[in-house]
Amino acid sequence: MGYLTVLAYAAGLMVLLVFAGLFLKPIRVVMKLVLNTLLGALALLLANLIGGPAGFRIALNVYTAFIVGVLGIPGFVLLVILKLLFGIV
Repeated sequence: MGYLTVLAYAAGLMVLLVFAGLFLKPIRVVMKLVLNTLLGALALLLANLIGGPAGFRIALNVYTAFIVGVLGIPGFVLLVILKLLFGIV
């Protein structure tokens, strides 16, 4: 095997790694969004189950789902702060 063949294999491997990186990055973003959504939904569910008898409920609608889905647990904390300070949500 000559040096040109080895060089061609190395170049092909580099191109393959670049394309793999380009395709894996969007998958990571989607997986992070799914994980944030699941953790936030679980936090909303637990808050409504625990706080429900005490009168503390956070509505589950498109807006709260979006906030929790994008921000995750920090979004849930934001909704709790909004509920406690301003009585909205």
